[in-house]
Amino acid sequence: MSGLIGKKVGMTSIFDENGKNIPCTVIEAGPCVITQVRTKETDGYEALQLGFDDVKKANKAATGHAKKAGTVAKRKVVEFQGFEGEFKLGDAITVDHFAEGEFVDVSGTSKGKGFQGVVKRHGFAGVGQATHGQHNRLRAPGSIGAASYPARVFKGMRMAGRMGGDKIKVQNLKVLKVVAEKNLLVVKGCVPGHKNAYVIIQK
Repeated sequence: MSGLIGKKVGMTSIFDENGKNIPCTVIEAGPCVITQVRTKETDGYEALQLGFDDVKKANKAATGHAKKAGTVAKRKVVEFQGFEGEFKLGDAITVDHFAEGEFVDVSGTSKGKGFQGVVKRHGFAGVGQATHGQHNRLRAPGSIGAASYPARVFKGMRMAGRMGGDKIKVQNLKVLKVVAEKNLLVVKGCVPGHKNAYVIIQK
């Protein structure tokens, strides 16, 4: 599966030929340098290791690894299996690898929202109304189990806790525009992560 490493720039909207306003996300996709070529003879599988976003100060291991490919150490390194096309060590893959109108999958880490209650985290409605003397139950979780039997809380019970910060893949996003001179990819809809967050684009 071919792909690129990118960085989320932000969201905007564009108009199509019918005058409809379409929300879209702008991604800085590449250029990515091939930092290693995995082969069945040496590694037991075939893959291409891509690096994106230069590191100004890196350790000797990362510097030496990137030097073999004739580049500098990269901040984000990802392997792609089943890559389309013939590439060799040190080649740069740009946003031209994608075409307008095709569909891609974008994966990244969602925004972290900290410790949240059941209303925000799971969409609970709270307990009852604000009448009959209930002054602090509007956003409460309610009952979480029985008493003497089973005398415990079942695993998987939806409760308050840490929300966000999960790996999420959004599939079948249409590529609306490819701006090759600025390494920008405009896809329809939203992708996970905050601004400047790393994302992986696959097709």
